[in-house]
Amino acid sequence: MNILTMRHIYKSFFGVPVLSDVGLEVEEGEVHALLGENGAGKSTLMNILGGVYTRDSGSVIVNGVTLENESVTGSEKAGVAFVHQELNLFNDLLVFENLFLGKEILYGTRTLNKRAMIKRAQELFAELGVNINPKALVANLETSQKQLLEIAKALDARARLIILDEPTTALNTSEIESLFSIIRGLQKKGITFIFISHKMPEIFTIASRYTVLRNGRFIKTGKISETTPREVTASMVGRDISDREIYETRGQGEVILELDRCSGPGFHDISFKVRRGEIIGLTGLAGSGASSLMQAMFGAVPFSGGKFTVSGREMKRLSIHSAMKIARIGMVPTNRKENSILPFMQILENEYISEHTLSGRIPHIFKKKEVAKYNGYKKILNIKDNSWRDLVTSLSGGNQQKIILARLLNTNADIFLLDNPTQGIDVGAKGEIYRLILQLSEQGKTILVNTLEIPEIEKVADECVVFYHGSVHAVLDRNSMDETTVMLHATGAVPAAV
Repeated sequence: MNILTMRHIYKSFFGVPVLSDVGLEVEEGEVHALLGENGAGKSTLMNILGGVYTRDSGSVIVNGVTLENESVTGSEKAGVAFVHQELNLFNDLLVFENLFLGKEILYGTRTLNKRAMIKRAQELFAELGVNINPKALVANLETSQKQLLEIAKALDARARLIILDEPTTALNTSEIESLFSIIRGLQKKGITFIFISHKMPEIFTIASRYTVLRNGRFIKTGKISETTPREVTASMVGRDISDREIYETRGQGEVILELDRCSGPGFHDISFKVRRGEIIGLTGLAGSGASSLMQAMFGAVPFSGGKFTVSGREMKRLSIHSAMKIARIGMVPTNRKENSILPFMQILENEYISEHTLSGRIPHIFKKKEVAKYNGYKKILNIKDNSWRDLVTSLSGGNQQKIILARLLNTNADIFLLDNPTQGIDVGAKGEIYRLILQLSEQGKTILVNTLEIPEIEKVADECVVFYHGSVHAVLDRNSMDETTVMLHATGAVPAAV
């Protein structure tokens, strides 16, 4: 029995078709994978189901009831909940305050019943089988806990159909396994999931059926058990994607970056050297210190000890501006919503803002010049937009990430710090990013890539630095950086190899 039927869905923005005659059928109690490249129309279709967008035509039937006038409230009443890729939480509020925002439990008509809300939050977390303090500040939660808080909100709204948009982007292996266990437990209670992801191993682990969209059109649907990752990927991109090795051996120059017993918030006693043109992969479990180290190298957080040297010059009292201007370091930070995207600015403005800040003595912005440069990056990165004049939030998550990469390229940095650079990017575009990294290396750029996905490191890195509990546990060459060896070091299952 279908819990959801969407038929002949059409949607355009400013006269540009985004969805054309798209259909989707989801059976009750299943995990249904919704697949496609960035810009394929997945998020638009789900935003129509969630009541965020109004469809131009077509029908949406949930639990046998046709949804007429779309609204978020109407979809929620029909039992639909949308856990967005960019989590909609307020970091400066407590867990229970986020959970009941807009639907607070009251004494009478005006006074908050905090005790009742805390008790209900505890009941919801117990139902999920997780331990989250309802009185904790959301800013202090792990990303996996924030995901579970969003799912708890859906349960409290008595949702029967939950949309999960890229829920594992910032989760490590154990957190993904925990999330999947929770999903399976909720399935047994009759809850249905639409699962959006670009990670084929996850799709083939958790989903039973799938639907593929491409360029705003329905391509195919079927059972996961009757297909292969390669076939699904070919359907998504319209061509066969080769699994061949991307990595190429390259020459390397002199030591350009050196860390000598560096410590800071979340890491301690870090020492290693990086040569010009070298690609270093950083990895470890979430919170192991690699991301924090990158922030310190970019001047976002201070070093508390040790010596950080770039091109033979010790970098003291490092700020973001001096890191970019003097050390010529650029960074793609993790969590683009909080740390990268300027949502009320144009696509073009988001792309050139860093470079303009660096050349701040020149008060004028030459629009024709900036548009020409943007069009160049658009071609290199295969950015799918309608116009550079649109708000950056008009782009899909993966194309927003490409704008952040274009922003970095525009600064002409020598050292690139890429913290989870392919988050939310589809399988075809990931290959483009990997090849771009190798091309930049061949041009003499030095690149550090932090990722929880070991296969990404295998595709591009010359060496892999594995973090465990804030320190370097191993430095592995290409012959040693297989997934099993990396995970043994990342979990501390074997002695440190440094």
